[in-house]
Amino acid sequence: MTSVDMLRTPAALADAERWTAHNYHPLPVVIADGDGAWVTDVDGRRYLDCLAGYSALNFGHRHPRLIEAAHAQLDRITLTSRAFVHDQFADFCRGLAELCGTDLVLPMNTGAEAVETAIKVARKWGYRVKGVPDGRATIVVAENNFHGRTTTIVSFSTDPDARDDFGPYTPGFVTVPYGDLDALAAAVDDTTVAVLLEPIQGEAGVLVPPAGYLAGVRRLCDERNTLFIADEIQSGLGRTGRTFAVEHEGVVPDMYVLGKALGGGIVPVSAVAARREVLGVLKPGEHGSTFGGNPLACAVGTEVVKLLATGEFQRRSAALGAHLHAGLGALVGQGVVAVRGRGLWAGVDIDPALMTGRQACERLAERGVLAKDTHGSTIRLAPPLVVTEGDLDWALEQLAAVLREAR
Repeated sequence: MTSVDMLRTPAALADAERWTAHNYHPLPVVIADGDGAWVTDVDGRRYLDCLAGYSALNFGHRHPRLIEAAHAQLDRITLTSRAFVHDQFADFCRGLAELCGTDLVLPMNTGAEAVETAIKVARKWGYRVKGVPDGRATIVVAENNFHGRTTTIVSFSTDPDARDDFGPYTPGFVTVPYGDLDALAAAVDDTTVAVLLEPIQGEAGVLVPPAGYLAGVRRLCDERNTLFIADEIQSGLGRTGRTFAVEHEGVVPDMYVLGKALGGGIVPVSAVAARREVLGVLKPGEHGSTFGGNPLACAVGTEVVKLLATGEFQRRSAALGAHLHAGLGALVGQGVVAVRGRGLWAGVDIDPALMTGRQACERLAERGVLAKDTHGSTIRLAPPLVVTEGDLDWALEQLAAVLREAR
């Protein structure tokens, strides 16, 4: 190990503090390299990545097939804008549409852009198809949601950190408790064009809704002629043991909102996928993005779709997720209060009498495990789907040690 006087981390952290706005509060780790489920910092110390870029790295760091696809495209063309069609575009859109079982795909870049796209499409569908009076469209959302950080999206956030001081806020949203079908039914009226939900609320602490909730949402939307929009940006593409989290209840939404893992951890790629009668309401000039669906993004995204088409990663997530949750369950009463999640995704409530979530993540990082806290004493675990059972056992040992030392 490099001597303390030779460590590069302190200077790198100081530079970051000096030159960047404080929109994040990162752990004091400066990553320089990554391979699979592991990363290495500027001083050569290795860490098991149990966050995976908030699920953007479902296939691990530098997955060989994704890197190969990116390299090949970099040697050809990386951007055309949507003013022209490029030779990677149709393959990506067709592959993703088939994976989703839908007719059309609209590629964008970031998850927030995809959510904004879904909102615009739902409103136009409401006016042109459902017959909602102009300017009256409403969308029902859930408390503790996290759909992004644009001014429209934070307008319906209930998180003070995301919302406060960013008004005036965009109207047209009705908020109900997550998991409460009766409250949802009472909120949906003739002006409702969509219900926008995360099938599992990630930022809120990996909150899984009550059994039957998503199926109930689907039935309600069918009865009220309202679109069901599933924000699968974090929960989708293999994270929960299925391609999409809604599949755990056999549900097919009217629109999938996708991102993060769709870009393989290489480029930002997002998309909305829906039936033709929904997404087809858009006409040329009404919505767009210079970088949306660019050749590099499509080349990587196409390979991501191919990886998912085999079902291998979904099966790994299901099997390894069961192992992870069994290990976490054994820590309940040993410093852990509760565990939630599906597949390789877990929200772990640490006993607040022992430490905060931030303190738990700092102590885990000292032991070589990277995780992220949220809301008080909760930490989130979402390792890449290429993680091994041995890796998970080692991470569980580190968490057990952190809890033991605090008791």
